[in-house]
Amino acid sequence: MKLLKKLLFLLLIVIIGISAYFVKQGYDLYKQAIDEMSVEEKVQEIQAIENYAKYDELPQDYINAVISVEDKRFFKHCGIDVISISRALLIDIKEGKFEEGGSTITQQLAKNVYFTQEKKITRKIAEVFMAFEIEKKCTKEQIFEMYVNTSYFGDGYYCVKDAAKGYFEKLPIEMNLYECTLLAGIPNAPSVYAPTKNPELARQRQAQVIRKMVKQGYLTKEKANEIILVQE
Repeated sequence: MKLLKKLLFLLLIVIIGISAYFVKQGYDLYKQAIDEMSVEEKVQEIQAIENYAKYDELPQDYINAVISVEDKRFFKHCGIDVISISRALLIDIKEGKFEEGGSTITQQLAKNVYFTQEKKITRKIAEVFMAFEIEKKCTKEQIFEMYVNTSYFGDGYYCVKDAAKGYFEKLPIEMNLYECTLLAGIPNAPSVYAPTKNPELARQRQAQVIRKMVKQGYLTKEKANEIILVQE
């Protein structure tokens, strides 16, 4: 019994040591990135993007759709969503691989503009530190608009305005509910969900967006059914 307790204690020490190592590595990666370009400088760089769309140039339906499918507690958290991260971690442990991230919109923005897309623990930790920094320096509206202006929508469209023009020949503010829900689903996997590449998969993804909007109270079931009828 004493031997078992000693072994468990040693295991705990090892786990703490490994965790501390990865946190240190992640923090160093974050510090390196922030030293190269501050959040304030990064904001200026992003806002200078050609065809940058401001928050008030986006339809409310599109904002609701993105929040529903990407980060339902976006306006409530401080950069990370502990509930989503915990759920994702349990799935990763169950599946035995690092796939589910539980990333918030703020974390995804940090990944898009500061780090690589590699699924590494150190990058994930650096992303968390950067998310806190972004939340300190920016409003939620700024974070959201920067996110949709740095996301890839497939077909060579690297911001929401280009995607709206390319797919629908409209400005973002002119998009209807059908178009908003279709566009909101694409950045999750642009090569898969781009409607010009895989229209059926794009519709399936759109249906996921619609169901989540209903669940979050942004759409009634009747309105959702109307959109689905348009799909068909």
